[in-house]
Formats: sequence, structure tokens, C-alpha cells
Amino acid sequence: MSSHHDHNHHEHHHHDHHHSSESSESDSDSSASIELEIELEIVEGKRGHRGHRGHRGHRGHRGEHGCPGTTGPTGPNNGITGATGPSGVTGSSGVTGPTGPNNGVTGATGPSGPSGPTGPNNGITGATGASGATGPTGFVGINLSLSYADFYALMPGDNSATVAVGADVEFPSDGPFLGPDIARLGPSSFNLAAIGTYQILFQVSVDEPGQLEVTLNNLSQAYTVVGRATGTSQIVGMCLVKTLTINNPLTIRNPAGNSTALTITPLAGGAKSVSAHLIITRLS
Repeated sequence: MSSHHDHNHHEHHHHDHHHSSESSESDSDSSASIELEIELEIVEGKRGHRGHRGHRGHRGHRGEHGCPGTTGPTGPNNGITGATGPSGVTGSSGVTGPTGPNNGVTGATGPSGPSGPTGPNNGITGATGASGATGPTGFVGINLSLSYADFYALMPGDNSATVAVGADVEFPSDGPFLGPDIARLGPSSFNLAAIGTYQILFQVSVDEPGQLEVTLNNLSQAYTVVGRATGTSQIVGMCLVKTLTINNPLTIRNPAGNSTALTITPLAGGAKSVSAHLIITRLS
């Protein structure tokens, strides 16, 4: 009986739980008296139908704000570090700082490293290029292989007789020479063996006024005549002759048509023998 009563009491209490706090206080006394009456009953009647839910009571006034509680104990250490968030936007460049001090002292030069291995040989030589165009002809230089010869006479001794008109002066002795192009034929005749141009120089001391000339192939070369009118000076001549054939005899002659034989002066100007020279040089 008591348990059944408790069950009904709980259901009734559950039904009234939804009322507001104000109505629950007024119903508590009434519930108590009902409980009393039920306990005095000997026979329990059938359960009645559930009554309709009462209207919700008005909300009570908000109570006063309670005092702050005491600070709770410090919690455990920080939790697990979360994942790194995405990088933020790059900020603007800051102001350039002042220039620092100069570089430090330069260190000592380190030792040289070992030489590397020798590389491969040079590549294959390329093909020979085409010949370039022929350059312009250069100036004609001096031919150092040309011939020369010096023939001379010493008086007294040589040319002791006068040189008659149409006769040749003798140069019987040989001085320095080079090459085969100029050769002696006799005391007063000399051969120009090669075709070319020759320079002729001669000097002879004579007593009389007179002339001398160069002959080539026994022919007078009129442009070579030199002479003196008076006095006892030398007769000196110089010229160029050109040969067009090989082997041309050359002489120094007292020209034909003159009236005087020439005396080659011995001991001219002093006590020593005086020389007469004929120098022939091939120029080309």
C-alpha cells in the first residue's frame, strides 16, 4: 500500500514539476493533506484519469548576483601545440640601417692548390684555307750577289810609254773582285760577260791637257768623254753602260781625232808611285 502510494506520489510530483516555482509552494500543503487522507483509506480505489497539465506559472524574479567564487586551482600545463597556421602576408621593408664598419682585415693568402691534370691534346688541325690574292709587286731591292772588280796601274813602272791617240790606258794589276761577270782580257781590256747595267769609275794622272773615254765592243761611247784643259790634275770619269748581249769588251781610251798622246804621270805630287784605277760594278 505504501509503495503504491509512493508511485502515485512520484507521478503526481513529476506532473507538477513543470509548474513555476510560485505554484509549487502553494500546492505543497495540499499535497500533504491528500497524502494523509490516502493513508487512512483501507481500500484503494481505481486510478483516476490524468488531469490536464496546468498552465505554466510566471517566471520568478531574478535572484541577486552571488558572490564570486574562489579562484580554482591552476590547470595542467599548456595543451598539445596546434598545427602551424598559414604564413602571414609579408610586411613592408623596414628602413635601411646605418652602414656598418669597414670589412675586417684581409686574411693571409692560402697555399696554392695542386695543379689539375693535363687536358687533352689540341683538336684536329683544320683543312688548309684557300690561297690569298697575290699582293702588289714590291720595290726592287739591292741585289747583294752582283759582281764587281777593281783593276789598277802603278806609275812609275806601268804605262811607261805615252798613250797614243786611239790607244787604251793599261790597268795591269787586279784589286778586289766578286763574281764571274767581270773578267780581265788583257792589260787594258776587260770583259762584261752578262747582259745588264754596269757602273764605270776611272781616274788617271796625265801631264798634258787631254781626254779619255769608255769604249764598248771597240766602239766609242760619246757620252762618257771626260778631260782637262790645263794643269797637272787627274782625269776622272764615271758613267753607266748597258749591255744587250753577252761578252762585251770594255777599255779606257785616248779618243781618236785628238792631237796629243798622253803621258801617264809617275810620282805625281811626291816620292811614291801614283795609281790609276778602273772600277766596274754590275748593278743589274
